[in-house]
Formats: sequence, C-alpha cells, structure tokens
Amino acid sequence: MTTHTPQREYFFDSIRAWLMLLGVPFHLSLIYSSHGWAVNSATPSLWLTVFNDFIHAFRMQVFFVISGYFSLMLYLRYAPSHWLKMRLERVGIPMLAAIPLITLPQFFLLRAFSPKAGDWDHFTLYQKYNALGWDLISHLWFLLVLVLFTLLGYLLFRRLKQWGQNTDHSESSWTKLTLIFLTWAGMWALFRRAILLTHPALLGDGLFHFTVMQTLLYLPFFLIGALAFIRPDLKTLFLTPRPATFIGALLAFIAYLLNQRYSLGSGWLYELDAIISTLMGLWMVNVVFAFGHRFLNAHSPRITWLVNASLFIYLVHHPLTLLYGFFITPHIASNTLGFLLGLVMVFGCAFALYQLHLRVALLRFLFSGKPQRAKG
Repeated sequence: MTTHTPQREYFFDSIRAWLMLLGVPFHLSLIYSSHGWAVNSATPSLWLTVFNDFIHAFRMQVFFVISGYFSLMLYLRYAPSHWLKMRLERVGIPMLAAIPLITLPQFFLLRAFSPKAGDWDHFTLYQKYNALGWDLISHLWFLLVLVLFTLLGYLLFRRLKQWGQNTDHSESSWTKLTLIFLTWAGMWALFRRAILLTHPALLGDGLFHFTVMQTLLYLPFFLIGALAFIRPDLKTLFLTPRPATFIGALLAFIAYLLNQRYSLGSGWLYELDAIISTLMGLWMVNVVFAFGHRFLNAHSPRITWLVNASLFIYLVHHPLTLLYGFFITPHIASNTLGFLLGLVMVFGCAFALYQLHLRVALLRFLFSGKPQRAKG
C-alpha cells in the first residue's frame, strides 16, 4: 500500500457528478427529439434533438477518462487483490441490485405501455433472451463496462504504470493523441463493418453489443485516464485550455449532426459515428477538464451531496423518465415546457427517493456497494 495520498481534486468529483446527472436531461430530451425511443412526443423539437445529440456525442467518453484516473489512483493506494474486490463491489453490487429493483419493473412497464417493445408472446426463445439482454442491462450498460474495465485493470495496471513511467514525457501532444484515437476508432469501425458483412445478426445481440462493442469503443478513454494519473505532462495537457481542441470539438459536433441526418440506410452511420464521437470525446476532455479545473475546483457541501447522490439518481431516473413520458408528455402541447417540467419532476422524485433510501441500510449498501457501519 502506498503511503502518499494526493490532495483531493474537487473538480474531478464535480465533473463526474455532473456527467452522471446529465443522464436526466439526455433521456428527457430524447422524448422530444427526432430519435425514435420507447416514448416520443407527437412532434419532435429541433433544439432538443440538437441538445440530445450534443450530450450523447461526448458525455460517456469524458466519464470513462475520469473513471480510469480514479481507478489507477485507488489501485496504487491498495493491494491489487483488495482493489479488485473493492472496485467490483462498488460497481457490481449496484448493477446487480438495479436489475431486479429497477430495470426488471421497467421491462414490464415497457411491455405494457410502449408499442416499440414488440410482441413478447410471439417472440422466439432467442428473441426473448435478447430482449431481456437489452432491457435488463438498459442504462446500466456503463456499470457492466466498468466491471470489465476493472478486470482488465487488474491485469494491465501494473504494466501500464511501468510503461507510463518509462516513456519520454515530452512526447505528449494533442496531435499524437488525436492520431492514436483516430487509429483506434478506425479499427473499431472496420471491425464492426466486418461483423456486419459476415455475421450481421451479432450486432443486434444486446450482450455482445455491451460487453464487446461498447467495451472496445471506450477502452482507450479509460486507459488514457489512468495514464493521466501517473503522467503529469498528460494531466497538464488535459487541464490547459487549447483553442485548437475547442474548435475541433465544435467542428466534430457539426460533423456528428450531419452524419446523423445523412448517413442512413446502408451507409456508414455507426462507423462514422464512432470515429467522430471518439475525436469529439477526446477533444471535449480538454474542454470539460479545463472548465472544471477553472470553475469547479473547490469544496462545496452541495457538490459533495450531488457526488454521493449522482449514481442513485442516474439509476432511478430512467424509469421515472419513462413514466413521465407515458403519462404526462401527451398532455403538454409545448415540447420545451414539457422538457422543463420533466426536469423538475424527474429530478424532484429522484432526490426524494435518494433521501428515502438513505434511511434503509440495506438499500444504502445495494446502491453504493459500500459496507454500512453500525451507528453507535
């Protein structure tokens, strides 16, 4: 175990919490966007479609960079076996608890009220398995990917530390990082296209999508986040505002919007999406980290509360959003008003549920993965 504990970096906590909480406006705006979802408003909203695309284009990439940073930080603080046990509990227990408590009831909600859920009674055995794979993992997919990243970290972090410390630190640059991430995204795109040409049904398999495709897509963000903890030059690169990355992120987002509108049918929509969102996600690391370091790097009890509450709020907001979409959205003519009212109602209900769950020790454990100390 290491004896040195670095000073708390509050801006990382703040960014992580806000990225988690962005899941609420993301899914609420999805109702009012032109993207087909489990529930949609009668007419789509252009600004909410663009807003939804913006969140989707960078949020999880930046989140996994922070996850990699904290994962290696904790790995160096504890014995590897203890780190593995602790991380699997913190990530795996909330994921497993959320399946019967959140996504399973949500599955029955979708079957009852969403025409896009399909005709379950006429599904084949595989179709039922696959539907459960998509719907039970649902918005928990990032926890599943974090479990896989934890297992990979257990195998790779020691070598990653040695490689990072033995590499010439003067080599870090945005040009080099961009080329590396562009190459990775291009390889991912070719891999997906090869599967599409040889085994297209595999891309519709929910478990394969989450465990293989999503894991491979976000792996470089997790690893670069881990490297940033042991490479001061890399961390400085992320925290120093660079106009080129800001402009690059803007241009990438414009390309993302164009791809969503024109690469349809038999086009390369998903492959181009991966390449564009990978580059935008990388450049948005600089935008988000520089902004967070400048404006959010201070201790605040309210931010601490949000950090502690963010995972629970993310887990429960999805069914709350669906309930809002099914029962309230049809009665509000204005998309903008419906979106704003949805934010108030979903956040309000999620905050209330969070406070209620704190009163039950078993629920606190299930949704945090942390052993609960007895009160003396």
